[in-house]
Amino acid sequence: MKKRWIFWWVANLFWAIIFAMGVGFLMFRDVDAAGVAQTPELAIFSSILFGLLFVIPFIIQVVWLILNFTLKKRAESIQ
Repeated sequence: MKKRWIFWWVANLFWAIIFAMGVGFLMFRDVDAAGVAQTPELAIFSSILFGLLFVIPFIIQVVWLILNFTLKKRAESIQ
């Protein structure tokens, strides 16, 4: 049971690091892939779009958290 929680935290840490690196890359680049100069407004817009991509892993992590709680309660009720 403890392994499940440790893996959940490791997965969350992985997604947080990937998200931070992606936003950092988007905020500190001078020119995007199309050759357009990045203004602060475009950098923020790109970061928001990148954040929307992370809604799917976030939902998966929340479902996994709920499953961890329900399985923990079920295991406690059996013992």
